[in-house]
Amino acid sequence: MSTNASHTGNRELRVTITDEVYEQLQALAADKDVPAEEYAARMLTDDVTRARFLTGAEQFVAEHALGFAEHFGPRPAAGDQAA
Repeated sequence: MSTNASHTGNRELRVTITDEVYEQLQALAADKDVPAEEYAARMLTDDVTRARFLTGAEQFVAEHALGFAEHFGPRPAAGDQAA
């Protein structure tokens, strides 16, 4: 895959996929009117961004959960419902 590899801060990543997956990738990319390589780069970027966000959210909860519970009260029981 060669997506803007010549620009500073971008890397080229080579991956091997099955013909079936590549055909599906081409179809998805065609729906967006972009080359398959660009579509794959966008998917990978989105997935990494999502993973970074979720990791950050987990770290935030772990760091602040006790203080939150002390300020707002304990977590409601599973059967509790809002009035």
